[in-house]
Amino acid sequence: MSSNVLGSLPQTHDGGACRSLSVVVPIYNEAENLDHLYNDLNKVLPGLDCPYEIILVDDGSTDGSQSRLREIANLDPQVRVVLFRKNYGQTAAMQAGLQLSSNDVVVTMDGDLQNDPSDIPMMLGKISQGYDLVHGWRKERKDAWINRRLPSQLANWLISKTTGFQIHDLGCTLKAMRREIAQDLELYGEMHRFIPILAHQRGARCIEVVTKHHPRRFGKTKYGIGRSLRVVLDLLTVKFLLDYFASPMKLFGMIAVWCFVASGVSGFSVMAMKILGQVDMTGNPLLLLTVLLVTTGIQFLSLGLLSEVNARTYYGSVGKQHFAVRELLNFETLPGDVPVEYDEVAA
Repeated sequence: MSSNVLGSLPQTHDGGACRSLSVVVPIYNEAENLDHLYNDLNKVLPGLDCPYEIILVDDGSTDGSQSRLREIANLDPQVRVVLFRKNYGQTAAMQAGLQLSSNDVVVTMDGDLQNDPSDIPMMLGKISQGYDLVHGWRKERKDAWINRRLPSQLANWLISKTTGFQIHDLGCTLKAMRREIAQDLELYGEMHRFIPILAHQRGARCIEVVTKHHPRRFGKTKYGIGRSLRVVLDLLTVKFLLDYFASPMKLFGMIAVWCFVASGVSGFSVMAMKILGQVDMTGNPLLLLTVLLVTTGIQFLSLGLLSEVNARTYYGSVGKQHFAVRELLNFETLPGDVPVEYDEVAA
């Protein structure tokens, strides 16, 4: 997770109001939707009374979306366009847009017209109340129940139970977040869905709000049950990042300890059987189990040590930290190596 340098952030704050806005929209084969999307955004953003930019990230579209994006960018200098060489997936497009954003608050949304830009002012209002991240809840979702809503409901339930982060709709792309939160994220796989959880793990103050949702008007959905399965697999990665990334020995060492305990029980049983008169022990399955558990325990212990070394290399080599500071008081000079997720630096 990339660190933010204190000296690069404003030293005064207006209580959290949005002073400038970046809207990030991943695009993949949405040629029929682009004009409507641009018009809908233009109905809302100029009325916010703050500077804004629209970052449209084309994820290797093959339907003419790139040509239309170029045309829109030529007409409006506030539209920035990122064109990928090929299709890398929505998470990569989201990561690129977040990293290239330059304003105080970043809003992410889908390019299929199902999210409603009219929700943006309400979400910015929550940011102005002091929240770091506002994520949408498509309470009245306009999607097919079998292949969209049901898998999503099951995935949200599983994710909430696994991570302890209570959320109704983790798959809603419509979010608003402070730029320091957005640029501290490292996304890969299908992990753009886990942005609220990853941000919360870094100390961000998150809130879920009900947002509008519209049925798809043009094009075909890129989501299905297969994608939901990939999200569940990414959940394992997120769980590890949340609980064990800074100290992986807590996981692998504990597994090793239980292997050693089980091997001790198995070995004691083997000795008891020998004492009680069983002469031939070469084919005893408990003896083989003892050897297997000892070997497995040593492997997990070694894996834990290697993971600890890798974690410290990761944090140390590129200036990473496993903590984030929200506020500093009475600092005459600002240190340049402390990651920040905070609202104000008080001198």
